Amino acid sequence: MATVIPTNITLEQSTGILTIEWGEGRSCHYPVGPLRLACPCAECRGGHDKMGRHHDPKNLLDLIPLQTYTVERLELVGHYALQFFWNDGHHSGIYTWDYLYRLCPAEEKNA
Repeated sequence: MATVIPTNITLEQSTGILTIEWGEGRSCHYPVGPLRLACPCAECRGGHDKMGRHHDPKNLLDLIPLQTYTVERLELVGHYALQFFWNDGHHSGIYTWDYLYRLCPAEEKNA
């Protein structure tokens, strides 16, 4: 499958929702708390041996944060990813378009 590219990215700070409109017409609404818990970096995953698709969360909405996370800054990484700068100081996770597309909350995948 070819990588789907976002056509619009909006972070609504007041609701804590990241909305990505994808090139093929899907629109996904990601709560930022579960996105923080889904951080793909080796530190958050528990080591390099826990990296890759087979360790991705099955459903983003199953991840329930025990604290409130907010995004202090969001940056594009080249033409392939987003980097989040979280209120807890973490910022090493690079969320690729492929990863974010796979994380689209389950109830929206069939919409």
